[in-house]
Amino acid sequence: MLTKAVRLHGAGDLRLETVSLPEITEEEILAKIVTDSICMSSYKACVLGAAHKRVPDDVADHPVMIGHEFCGELLQIGRRWQGRYAPGERFTVQVALNLPDAPYRTPGYSFPYVGGSAEYVVLPACVMEQDCLLPYRGGNYFGGSLSEPMSCIAGTFHAMYHTRPFSYTHEMGIREGGRMALLASAGPMGLGAIDYALHCGRRPAVLVVTDIDEERLARAQSIYTVEEAARQGVRLAYVNTRGMEDPAALLREKAGGYFDDVIVFAPVREVVELGDRLLGQDGCLNFFSGPADTSFSASLNFFDVHYSAHHVVGTSGGNTSDMRESLDLMAEGKITPASMVTHIGGLSCVPETTRRLPEIPGGKKLIYTHADLPLTAIADFPRLGKHDPLFAALAQAVASGGGLWNDEAERILLSHIDAHTA
Repeated sequence: MLTKAVRLHGAGDLRLETVSLPEITEEEILAKIVTDSICMSSYKACVLGAAHKRVPDDVADHPVMIGHEFCGELLQIGRRWQGRYAPGERFTVQVALNLPDAPYRTPGYSFPYVGGSAEYVVLPACVMEQDCLLPYRGGNYFGGSLSEPMSCIAGTFHAMYHTRPFSYTHEMGIREGGRMALLASAGPMGLGAIDYALHCGRRPAVLVVTDIDEERLARAQSIYTVEEAARQGVRLAYVNTRGMEDPAALLREKAGGYFDDVIVFAPVREVVELGDRLLGQDGCLNFFSGPADTSFSASLNFFDVHYSAHHVVGTSGGNTSDMRESLDLMAEGKITPASMVTHIGGLSCVPETTRRLPEIPGGKKLIYTHADLPLTAIADFPRLGKHDPLFAALAQAVASGGGLWNDEAERILLSHIDAHTA
């Protein structure tokens, strides 16, 4: 079977190609990919090539499919999995397989025939053996794609920890009723973290969100309002720290004291060091945004590590439990990850978009792999709709959904795709 797919051949070398998929064995499953959202981690894999921990050393000879935030439909089930899975079921994948003999081997980085930036894929046996093929029962496909980044956020909150004096037991999770800061947090993952902090599990009493982009902050505040936060029992403040001489002092003033939990969403030295200065007694800093620079470093106050019990963690991805939690929260309507999405596009725009991802403003770039569509900002739909009936319909659907990508907009686009591929 032939499929179009974006494959990584080496550092900076992404190609949209036609690939011949092998016939599936009784251990495998053939699947159709419908959506894939582009992650900054794919950009890092593109930049580093074989130097990336998850990319095989021989990628130049055996290229891999990229994309790890995908959702689709099962087509053909190998005999081993018949009865457990069925053709026509919607699915997503927890790509952090954590294989005992290859812990970094991951769909979207490491496999020749499975990645989200493809029309069709072959799911290898290890995905099912690790219980990482998850049913998706949402009324759309894009939510299945966004469950992966949301699982990373859930995992981050669960990985935070606190201690008690003279006890060696870590209490996992953010401090309930504490003070929390999300730094550089008006991007897509930061928006998901705001959503999670306001609506899930343990909640802080005070939440301070920072960024240096006023437009992004304004969008975040319009989606997750101070009033909505108050209804959830959280005092929320948004702060633009650009140009501040002493942002730490102002943020502590906003919060009414030092912070229990700080999450850093940008691999910027100054932001990491700001987070360190915000921590109070037994404060936990999570360095969420992994850098592409393998020598990245920042100063840490070790006086406070010793006397104030400061601690630092770093999380990269969630586990299967985190992903199931994300899927359940979406099904219950508690979180709205559509806030992450600011652009849509088709498969042909993936190589250039991935290579230029840090330069492109906005949030998640959501790819419909069977669409013939350039990367298009949702904000541009009304303008494009003046001359294109598809974008006119999409603009109306988005407007009806509060300015966010939604089920109706997806149905319109998928109907358009079906009409042009029939």
